[in-house]
Amino acid sequence: MSFKRYDADDFLVSSDSITSTLWSTGQPTLAEFYTSSVQQAGSSGDFYLSVYQTGSSLPNSVPQFEIAYADKLGSGSSYYNNNVVGKSPSLSIYGQYRSLILEDENKDFTFGVGTNVLTPENFWVLSIERSRYKESLFPGSLNLKLAGSSGDLYLTDNSNDINVNTFIGSSKVYQLISGSNGTAGSLANSGFVANSGSYGLVFPELGTILLNPDALNEFGGITAVRTANSVNGVNNTTLFDAINGGASFKLNSQETITSDYIFTRARNSEFNYTQNPTFISGSTGEVIYSNFINNPQTYITTIGMYNDSNELLAVAKLSRPLIKDFTKEALVRVKLDF
Repeated sequence: MSFKRYDADDFLVSSDSITSTLWSTGQPTLAEFYTSSVQQAGSSGDFYLSVYQTGSSLPNSVPQFEIAYADKLGSGSSYYNNNVVGKSPSLSIYGQYRSLILEDENKDFTFGVGTNVLTPENFWVLSIERSRYKESLFPGSLNLKLAGSSGDLYLTDNSNDINVNTFIGSSKVYQLISGSNGTAGSLANSGFVANSGSYGLVFPELGTILLNPDALNEFGGITAVRTANSVNGVNNTTLFDAINGGASFKLNSQETITSDYIFTRARNSEFNYTQNPTFISGSTGEVIYSNFINNPQTYITTIGMYNDSNELLAVAKLSRPLIKDFTKEALVRVKLDF
């Protein structure tokens, strides 16, 4: 075994963006949607509705995303206590996402850009199950069809229509607009809704989509119930019916893979002799095989990377032994992914 210190130019760091399907069906588009009566009837059913890719029993049926309804006034769901007006699951959901996204309990959500903005007191939430995506949602892959009483809506993010990324708090955000594959194309108002802002907000790094009830009601006839102290889960079911009726929810996942490339060089004068004790006479210390004195040959099979304390940090195995002598040089590229 021989040692050689790496030089600074032997290291290279590279980043690659990898995309993959998000849904557990393995397909980019989810076309069937199911709910669980057990989950709806449970304590969590007052707050959100889990959507599955199949109606079969576990373990084949796994959550794909959750639907929730948020209301600043606590409307659209029943009060925790009738003596405490406004305190309800919808208010809790609103406060949860205000803290998560706006990072300020005194701020309100705004849909749209420029002069065409709306600050509603309520919204729907599509929260993609965390186990479904890797690092974030893939911008431009979102294509959601909603079926309402006034017709179908085709929604996407506006990632391909903007040149500068925008943020709300510390979270990257895109507007949810009418269109497909991340662009409104030639649609009127660039896919926005006049006087109602956008159809919602898309937060790819949070795996979260907020939908604007005013815009959905104006063009899709998808109406949120805002009656005080009403039945829990009604609004969640309303949005589920719209998604189920559209039968098309396309979305992909992405992650950035950072790789360290380490170039290991064996020059013609290096690593030609072995330290295997069977090549040396134990009594005289001479090379036993004379042909290895002037014309030695070795085979490189493994590369070990050590720190300055002589501790082994990583091992790279070659697919086949690499012959080495004074007439040959070797360059082995070692790739470390993390």
